[in-house]
Amino acid sequence: MLLVFMYQALYSQDLPHIMTDQEKAVYKNYVPPRSFTDDFNPPYSPVRTLAEWEEYQAVMVTWTSYPSIVAQIVDYVQDECVCVIICSDSNTVKTQLTSYGVPLTNLRFLIAGFNSVWCRDYGQWNAYTNDIDSLKMIDWVYNRPRPLDDQVPVYIAQMFNTPLHQATSAPYDFTATGGNFMVDGHGTGFSSKLIITENPTHTEAEIDTIAKKYMGLSRYIKMNTLPYDGIHHIDMHMKLLDEETLLVGQYPTGVSDGPQIELNLQYILNNFQTCFGKPYKVVRIPQPPSSTGQYPPNSSYYTYTNSLIVNKTVIVPVYGLSQDTTALRIYRESMPGYRVVGINCSSMISASGAIHCITKEIGVFNPLFISHSGLRNTSVTASPYEVKASIKSKNGISNAKVYWRTDTTLAYSQLSMTQIADTFKAYIPAQPLNKTVYYYISATNNSSKTVTKPYTAPAGYFKFMVTNSTVVNNEGETVKEYKLYQNYPNPFNPGTVIRYHLSVISNVSLKVYDLTGREVQTLVNGRLQAGRYEVNFDGSMLPSGVYFCKLVSGDYSEVKKLTLIK
Repeated sequence: MLLVFMYQALYSQDLPHIMTDQEKAVYKNYVPPRSFTDDFNPPYSPVRTLAEWEEYQAVMVTWTSYPSIVAQIVDYVQDECVCVIICSDSNTVKTQLTSYGVPLTNLRFLIAGFNSVWCRDYGQWNAYTNDIDSLKMIDWVYNRPRPLDDQVPVYIAQMFNTPLHQATSAPYDFTATGGNFMVDGHGTGFSSKLIITENPTHTEAEIDTIAKKYMGLSRYIKMNTLPYDGIHHIDMHMKLLDEETLLVGQYPTGVSDGPQIELNLQYILNNFQTCFGKPYKVVRIPQPPSSTGQYPPNSSYYTYTNSLIVNKTVIVPVYGLSQDTTALRIYRESMPGYRVVGINCSSMISASGAIHCITKEIGVFNPLFISHSGLRNTSVTASPYEVKASIKSKNGISNAKVYWRTDTTLAYSQLSMTQIADTFKAYIPAQPLNKTVYYYISATNNSSKTVTKPYTAPAGYFKFMVTNSTVVNNEGETVKEYKLYQNYPNPFNPGTVIRYHLSVISNVSLKVYDLTGREVQTLVNGRLQAGRYEVNFDGSMLPSGVYFCKLVSGDYSEVKKLTLIK
């Protein structure tokens, strides 16, 4: 009875992300609730857990704390899919939404008990059998003594008439939290090592086995916890933007959790490649200090990575700080075609969470899945560029196409993809040096459903440059400054190598001029990731003399003198 009264007291609170002192006392003797209406066994066929950038039919939120923030989330989500609102009284929620100016156009209400707003952590996960067949929901033991929260996946599964597999009973009892878990949709999972410390009765090998059986993970990457983030959830400082791109929070050199974040990033880059066998791309986004200029542990954990991708919209936490504009720009540049919007989360960040922490997605019933590794920069000018994708739908694929162009002001050209089993191919024609190619894939199944990759196409796209500028380091290596180096050899005849560094993703121009200022050759003209690069300059068609190489990127420019002697 004492525990029941304590739970009722907790139920009435605006609970923070971390455990309160009262909860810590309860947790010592806490027994998580069990629902015997669902299945404690793993799915009976292999499963694939959805990535966040795939198609979703709904996003759920819980109507309790921070109603003005949740109302804005509801407003944006309604544009993309159904918003499921867990609440105790739908009429009260409707009245409040209306007072916030939010239309009631695409909502469903689930009347159920709850303890807190943090549904990312206690919500269900989505998986498909055999990549694209039946939707399954997966549940864990929530790592908080919040029994009403822990039961929400049962009610969501019932609401959507979807099987629920619960990793809550031995030998597969698994304590976890959604904010400390991200997946690439291809069998790779990421967590901090909190996942190990919170499952003391399991070895790491047993944890990996549970993750494989319930989530379909073929590899489970675990990083050291950070000194100052408090909850050790990776979504506070890291996010997958797609299968091959990591968005990583960045602090000033040596400040706060910056050193450990960089060590964790280098651990990933040095030991793992993407699901397609390529180095990860890395986009860094500055983590802002508080309004007083303080970083953790002297302030709350302000984060821009704690965002939600819902179909064609990205909802980003902002704080009324000058850095907000930069954060939104980085998202827009890194995710072309998405509507990127910000919601001010300054009123909730002291509770150690933001947008991602209070939302949870629900997958569609009949996905059309396109798996494709985006083409990267190439120096090939004589052969076409193969665009290959695995495309699946349980209804079968009727056609697939590649749309491509080299000028964003022109219409896309169309290529039909040839099919062998689930693999589809097409070939973009060869292009000359310094061309940028923009392209996307479109597929239609036998039920006339069409999906693109990227999901935001044609506004969104993959792109690559045809350039003889090559990366000379692992992608994502920290480069502290822009730098144009003196060419080597110099003097030269007829060829020389020019090296340069980029500290952030940048639009880059690298050109060679003669003594009169006439441009004689464009070496690079396009957008590149941060890193170290080198490019070959061939002067065999030029007369002897002095030339100048100029690197321009944003406000940065630098010039070096080249001497050609024949």
